[in-house]
Amino acid sequence: MRVEKQIKITNKLGLHARAAASLVKMCTGFKSSIRLHKDEKCADSKSIMGVLMLAATQGTELTLIAEGEDAQSAAEQVEKLFEDCFGEGE
Repeated sequence: MRVEKQIKITNKLGLHARAAASLVKMCTGFKSSIRLHKDEKCADSKSIMGVLMLAATQGTELTLIAEGEDAQSAAEQVEKLFEDCFGEGE
């Protein structure tokens, strides 16, 4: 199964180290491949260095692509994490 979603970073600090760590921790719990695309860059969401290399600030639009047996659940949970500002409240 393949799921593709557009997600926007709304938290004030963007996809900084703490937020990236939360994302990677969540993604490693899924069997599916989970990637984030920003312009020409692509990052494995299970790699903190890859996620940080996106340099995604507040307002950045990313394409989330999840592929595998639990792709739907993975995409929904990742989208919820972004919508919740990574649990940081802003």
